Amino acid sequence: MKLTLKVVNAAGAVLSQASCDDEVFLVYRSEYAEGDRLVVETAESGHIDLSLDAGMPPARVFMAGTEFSLPTPVGLTRMTYPPQAFVGNLHRISARRVEPNDVSIRRNLAFNPFDHHDNTTLFPHAKANVETRGEAVFAARNAIDGEKANTDHGFWPYTSWGINQDPAAALTLAFGRPVRIDQVRLYLRADFPHDAWWNEASMTFSDGHMLTVPLVKSGVAQTFAMPPRTVEWVRLHELKKADDPSPFPALTQLEVWGGEVP
Repeated sequence: MKLTLKVVNAAGAVLSQASCDDEVFLVYRSEYAEGDRLVVETAESGHIDLSLDAGMPPARVFMAGTEFSLPTPVGLTRMTYPPQAFVGNLHRISARRVEPNDVSIRRNLAFNPFDHHDNTTLFPHAKANVETRGEAVFAARNAIDGEKANTDHGFWPYTSWGINQDPAAALTLAFGRPVRIDQVRLYLRADFPHDAWWNEASMTFSDGHMLTVPLVKSGVAQTFAMPPRTVEWVRLHELKKADDPSPFPALTQLEVWGGEVP
């Protein structure tokens, strides 16, 4: 699989580029400017191990299309990323095709720290019908960024999905292809007493199955096993707030464990 990495500016000009078969590295020796984008191109859809900055964890992701673009973070969006990421004048970006034998291992299929609102090709991808005040630190993508610190809120590493006190709030996690799953883990935000919590939540899967689970006031992983099922997405909804004075329940992390469909 041919892989290409680019740094592109706001005008669409390519500032730096590297291409190679199966594994590629790009070293960019300049500071990012507002409007710059990191672009990943693949000759075909498939799994890649992707690292878009040395200050962020790499991720095994699925390219459903052949191009993905990540705007370099600026302004308030910057608060959702590690302070050491995307800064300075020396950046290393890499991508590697995942061999078929390596794809099959059981893992958290919901992890993608490079997700963002306009992403349509790099999976998993999270979206929600509501996000608190439209602020980046409460966006749906935060629920799959891998950050589990949950005793504060409003900045990295305490990113979360905030529901703006909306009882109809729902988050949909799409995998971009059929996957085989057997377990879900929820990490509630636990900035008590600022935060409230949910004592019940429902999950509907693309195969029509619905699972309703009890939740408790805790910041640790709350794990729910299920018989293996093949799905393309899961929707978290029907979030029942506990009887607590705080109006602010939130989700720090959603994990969905399983593997590829054989």
